[in-house]
Amino acid sequence: MESSEPPSLGTQIFELQTRHRSLDVEIADLHLNPYLDQLQLQRLKKQKLRLKENIQHLKNLLIPDLDA
Repeated sequence: MESSEPPSLGTQIFELQTRHRSLDVEIADLHLNPYLDQLQLQRLKKQKLRLKENIQHLKNLLIPDLDA
């Protein structure tokens, strides 16, 4: 039986960080190729940046608002 609850913020952050690290490997592999696909490299780097921004946003949600 599956739960209909969305994953916790911690779980979401972990999954995004895992994908972020896997993009590191993909980017490094592209650099090893002498016929470097610049377009694919750009796409991967943009995707990695979006993931980093999403991770930071979720981490910020975990920090309590001190103005309250």
